[in-house]
Amino acid sequence: MEATAEDGSATAPLHSETPRPAPIPRVTWEGCSVLLDINDGDRLVFARLSPNATLKIGNKKCSLHSLLGCPFGSLFRVETGSSGPYLSRCVPSSRDDCAQDGVDGQVMEDFRDNRSLLDNNTAQNLSSDDIDAMRRDGATGDEIVEALIANSSTFGNKTVFSQEKYKLKKQKKYAPKVLLRRPSTRSICETYFKKYPTRIGFLRVDTLSLLLSMANIGAYSDVLVVDMVGGLVTGAIAERLGGTGYVCSTYFGSVPNPIDISRMFNFSSEECSRIVQAPFTDLCSSQNSGDEFSILQENIPTTKMEASLADDSLLAEFTSPNECSLQEEGSLSECRQVLKSVKPGRRPSSEIIKFWKENGFTNLIVAASELEVDRLIIDLLPLLSYSAPFAVYHQYLQPLATCMHKLQASRMAVGLQISEPWLREYQVLPSRTHPHMQMNAFGGYILSGVRVCSNEACDGNK
Repeated sequence: MEATAEDGSATAPLHSETPRPAPIPRVTWEGCSVLLDINDGDRLVFARLSPNATLKIGNKKCSLHSLLGCPFGSLFRVETGSSGPYLSRCVPSSRDDCAQDGVDGQVMEDFRDNRSLLDNNTAQNLSSDDIDAMRRDGATGDEIVEALIANSSTFGNKTVFSQEKYKLKKQKKYAPKVLLRRPSTRSICETYFKKYPTRIGFLRVDTLSLLLSMANIGAYSDVLVVDMVGGLVTGAIAERLGGTGYVCSTYFGSVPNPIDISRMFNFSSEECSRIVQAPFTDLCSSQNSGDEFSILQENIPTTKMEASLADDSLLAEFTSPNECSLQEEGSLSECRQVLKSVKPGRRPSSEIIKFWKENGFTNLIVAASELEVDRLIIDLLPLLSYSAPFAVYHQYLQPLATCMHKLQASRMAVGLQISEPWLREYQVLPSRTHPHMQMNAFGGYILSGVRVCSNEACDGNK
């Protein structure tokens, strides 16, 4: 694919030498990032696999060495051996699935209830000493659960639903399961939204998918992004591009916005080289970097953003003290020599920046709730090519409404609309299908549109 200028002449082939994207690995390897789902979503943990990596589940500390070389989606169970607890790979039995289906047939014939049951801690005849003895003898977690059920004097009088709930509770305690998941845009966004929603600006997974669709992110796109949600949007764009095109994360001031979340996607060196960071002053022309930019630069809360991300335990797992800091422009050449592998967020070359200045970016996505959106969009739209779509996410409606009014008055964009994503989660089980009792009904707002040439700009070009 060879880019052409407005006069039809050929320019630098920015994407012509792009190799074919490598297939997504199906198994884990040393140094890759994984998402560990413990007990069906009770706990979600990001980890980087290595022979010495460990994971604490309850009061047990298990090594993650057994996860190396296993396919994503594998299920593991905590077992106790002679050398201590370890993760043993197991195959999901069909008995668990059949148990849920079997409940439906027993509901109509089951007239038992739990009104006569008393919770006085006397129904269980198996003591903690007996359970410890079974563990020393090498009993598995399932055997302990079966023994607890057999020694319970009230288990047979419970309803079928109560029996399944009791069994699931004991399995989570004595036979915890760990699901090996691949870090993707959806899994990473859902994990952060569940544990640390403020780190990603309360960006829900359906809102993120709509944000990418509104901006028309596709292969061989040159996307300009203002990412102040830890790098989630940057990683989502790079995942959709698949090693083609470029993702340029711009920032205002001397300190780049942190994009540590993008390191969890297990991007290859080629894909990481397509994620670049450049200050706004390098991307805009000299006539565009006027007083408005200097005023906007003074209001950038970089210290607040860095402080909110510094105490994030998820991001701290992927911060290495040996990595170079890209905050100072003078040390960029030294960083390129020290780093052994390509890291996302390197500075683009002068040829690429020149190409973007002449032709403009093809897409724009903004996720920066800390900034003044209306002034930000006025400065960023001139960097886009004509007919380029853009999408802006904000947690509240009023800033987007103000921005939309200014864009309509300046005639810099058409097709402006504000969307409010809405999502309802359902529990789907036999005879128990209903919406979740507790779910987040707020997903933020998205302003989308298409950049056009205003009358003043068109007259100036003539």
